[in-house]
Amino acid sequence: MSAPDGHIELERTVDSIVVGHRHREDLGDLDPLVASIRRDGLLQPITITPDGHLICGARRLAAIKRLGWKTVNVWVRSGISDRLGRLLAEQDDNLLHKPLTQLESAALYRELKTLLAEDAARRQEATRFHPTEQGGEDGGANLAPPQFEPGKARAQAAQMVTGRNSYTTLERIGRLEELAADETQPEQVRQRAAEELAVIRAGGGVVASHQRINAELSLAELDQLAADTAQPAGVRERARMEAAAIREAAQAEKAAELERLATDALARVKGGRKAKREKLTPVVPGEPMPFPLRVFVLTWDELDGWWLHYDPAEVGPALTPEQWERFEATVTGTLAFAEASRAARDHRAQDIA
Repeated sequence: MSAPDGHIELERTVDSIVVGHRHREDLGDLDPLVASIRRDGLLQPITITPDGHLICGARRLAAIKRLGWKTVNVWVRSGISDRLGRLLAEQDDNLLHKPLTQLESAALYRELKTLLAEDAARRQEATRFHPTEQGGEDGGANLAPPQFEPGKARAQAAQMVTGRNSYTTLERIGRLEELAADETQPEQVRQRAAEELAVIRAGGGVVASHQRINAELSLAELDQLAADTAQPAGVRERARMEAAAIREAAQAEKAAELERLATDALARVKGGRKAKREKLTPVVPGEPMPFPLRVFVLTWDELDGWWLHYDPAEVGPALTPEQWERFEATVTGTLAFAEASRAARDHRAQDIA
């Protein structure tokens, strides 16, 4: 039986559907979905390629397997059996259902970015020899593959995975994964990268993890200088002392400050330069200490989209009265600060105009 948008609906044995590699590793709680399918049936069919590879519906497939189904009605979709098409379909399915974790999003982003860049380069090369209106393996009258602008693969892939053009967070996760797997890196760096990935997997902030791995990389370089017999004795001792001081401060300093301390220490040892250290003093004794603007920027980078990772129905009842009071005070203070900052921004724009 034909279905909308070029699909064909038919019955398929469940065991014959090939799942293959999926970026989603955690299918989440399937119990509500199992109960829904048991009660109402499969309201949205699973989609596969003509050769039986799963495109959309990994959670639905897992649920019907749990129910013991032997066959299932599926939609067979032609025209997207290439790797890029499958990734785009998987990404659409993920956005419409259970969101990917940050690490799953980063993995999907990384593969999409590579394939989009390859696709754009291939099409650009093809246009040198063929008029754009001609057909061929890169296009067709019935179902043309998606076309993307060269040089913008990062932003395009990030938009597809997260709904925003910003790719910084996804790139930072990718860098941590590369460092954790890079056997040329010192063991301490690889271990720290693996630990930070575990922190992110548990819901921790990506910015702070990225700052800590940067500090660890600087420490590893200081250790190498301290152990390098080709270096002057003074340089080796300076590197050893700077590394020891950073490790002692690591327990008390925040990630952003630790990264800066390690970077400054490495600069002093390698170049003999004295990096400037910002002196923070309260405007009024006993009042909160003012922070530099860069700390504000880093804080809000880390909070970017935080509300997408929590369920209000779970958070609201779970907080103690004291925790809720602090939360509301923070929200109230943030809104007042935003209003004052917006007014100052508008005033500055008027002065410039």
